[in-house]
Amino acid sequence: MNANIKKLIICFASLSSLAACTKLDEEMYGSLSPDTYYKTEAEGLSSVAGVYQLLSYNVDINDPWRMGEFMTDEFIVPGRASGGWFDQNNIDLTKHQQDPNNATNARAWKYMFQEIGTANAVLESLQKSPNQDAMKPLIAETRALRAYGYFYCMDYWGNIPLVTVARIDPNNLPTNTARADIYKFIESELLAAVDDIPSVTKVNRTSYYPRFTKESIYSILAILYLNAEVYTGTPQWQKASDMCDKVISSGAFDLEAEVLNNFKSNLQANSKEIISAFTVDPVKTAGNNQFILYTQNALDQLKYALPFAPANGYSTTQAVLDRYENQDVRKTLIEYGPQTYLDGSPLKYANGTQLVLVPVKDIISAQDNEGYKVLKYTPVGTTWSGYNGDNDLVMVRYSEILLTKAEALFKLGNSSDALTLINKVRTRSKASSLSALTIQNIEDERARELLWEGCRRRDMIRFGDFFTGTWAFKTTQTEKYRGLMPIPNEQITANPNLKQNPGYN
Repeated sequence: MNANIKKLIICFASLSSLAACTKLDEEMYGSLSPDTYYKTEAEGLSSVAGVYQLLSYNVDINDPWRMGEFMTDEFIVPGRASGGWFDQNNIDLTKHQQDPNNATNARAWKYMFQEIGTANAVLESLQKSPNQDAMKPLIAETRALRAYGYFYCMDYWGNIPLVTVARIDPNNLPTNTARADIYKFIESELLAAVDDIPSVTKVNRTSYYPRFTKESIYSILAILYLNAEVYTGTPQWQKASDMCDKVISSGAFDLEAEVLNNFKSNLQANSKEIISAFTVDPVKTAGNNQFILYTQNALDQLKYALPFAPANGYSTTQAVLDRYENQDVRKTLIEYGPQTYLDGSPLKYANGTQLVLVPVKDIISAQDNEGYKVLKYTPVGTTWSGYNGDNDLVMVRYSEILLTKAEALFKLGNSSDALTLINKVRTRSKASSLSALTIQNIEDERARELLWEGCRRRDMIRFGDFFTGTWAFKTTQTEKYRGLMPIPNEQITANPNLKQNPGYN
């Protein structure tokens, strides 16, 4: 992680007066005067770094990320027989039975709009700075961060309030904006921002990392266009392909030799595959990565010499394991069956019994060994501060751009070039090459490559099996309206101008 960015994130803690409202009927005030602050880029960047930090908490570890993953076939958190982890809100999400009172959904809304509100406050101060012209790149960067926050909100809740000011008039609370119009706003903001943001080819890549570059924005636009038919009713396959081409033609990115390199804390800053990430350094109070804490079995404290006992929460399913060929290197990222130490000797409980991981059988009261584990953010080489690791949280990788380009090409009728891109990703992980391509191949490859990277819910909705498929404890088909989450009741109570999404009334 760039040491300067770390310092700026630490500085953001002193700017808590810029924190956004978490309810739409609250008014936000900032104590910093634009006339006396943001005289230099470093002063402005200290607040922009805080927006990055809020976004990292939301889209890569906390409730906004978890909520989407709960609704897919790749993620499950069962209640344990010991009494731990049981949460009916999360089980309802797993079964696609969420309602407007779902607490996980409510927290996700709160956290996402906190990021948006903070971006609004920072953006307003930057735009009123006496050095506004010098702040153009930071203004563009903040607009892009806000747009990405809105992308998440539009993806989940669709018809959301569009707020671009730092203070909300309590006598004029916002109303819902149609999902298609939110889409247009996101698109226009990203296209406007990209002109003033540098290309990764024009900066010192190591020192500028992990800030947004032009290629970061092109990647977000590619993902936006890939899902355009869901959001607006009109597909944008050519635009998705074009944005991927802008990333590819930069020549700045390629696949790492091993997919795991993108998630090792000591390799990420120099990765040629990571396009965007959120930096983490818990030792310096600059964010943290708690995947190992939340995911692994407690016995992995012994296996990896961890300074804490993991909580045995996040798990994956047999269906996910079965997607991989045996020789596929990505399969080694899933822990299943008999467990061993790194030297191959059996990993045993105190009573001498070896830990054997099996699929979750009981979502309410699972035994300690139920649930396969995804070991993506490896603890090997990680620096710990308590139970917080320093692995940077990956947002977009080059492999996702290749897979996005492949899907867009396939939809445009060019299956030959699409097959080449799919096989490039597969070859890296020693999976056998495909001789022909189907739309199911594309979906499955995305599921293999992007496991637990926050893509699966969007993918399943776009491909349709979110509604038609059944898996694990989701045993019935899903009503179409559940492609959107309900607007939390607490938000409608706070702001009666908001209307509930159809189907949840």
